[in-house]
Amino acid sequence: MGCFNVQQIYSWCPEFNRHNLRTWEKKGYIVWLRKEYYAFSECKAIPDFQRYIANRIYRPSYISLHSALSYYGMIPEAVVQTTSVTSLKTSSFNNEFGEYSYHSVKAALMFGYEPKKMIDGRAIFYATPEKALLDLLYLYPFYETESDMRDLRLDEDFMAEDFNIERFKEYTERIGNKALTKRVSTLLTAYGL
Repeated sequence: MGCFNVQQIYSWCPEFNRHNLRTWEKKGYIVWLRKEYYAFSECKAIPDFQRYIANRIYRPSYISLHSALSYYGMIPEAVVQTTSVTSLKTSSFNNEFGEYSYHSVKAALMFGYEPKKMIDGRAIFYATPEKALLDLLYLYPFYETESDMRDLRLDEDFMAEDFNIERFKEYTERIGNKALTKRVSTLLTAYGL
């Protein structure tokens, strides 16, 4: 599994002494991720494992916002913190694998994500490009004007060739938020779509 929690250990071995976790952590066998969650130290060498953890330590969640936009090459910036969307409360965690930020949305808005395979066969849930952009516009309402939208510096080739405008509009309709619909219209105008 690579990433596990204390409850999973107890289901496998009910007599487990949880003080062993602290000993194993001190010896470097495991890494503490957040309350009751751990990973094996050798997982640090697995490509994308840092992002895999994002889905596991706070569920339900999927990677979205700046992290997903960067993953798809839609924005020029490299993103250090892994940003996700969740139906749980807004939270953040830091551990040896990285920084994790979770932004809360209503449960009805937990759609528009899909699994992406890692090299070792595990899956990481990412927002589609269209949902990642919608999540950004929904959670950051200060993007209002055409100038604000251009400041996002979205890759114009990606927007013209790979961005699914029909899906973007369908997702916008599904959310049904007038202010968001207006921001979406402004963004489409700003990028000539």
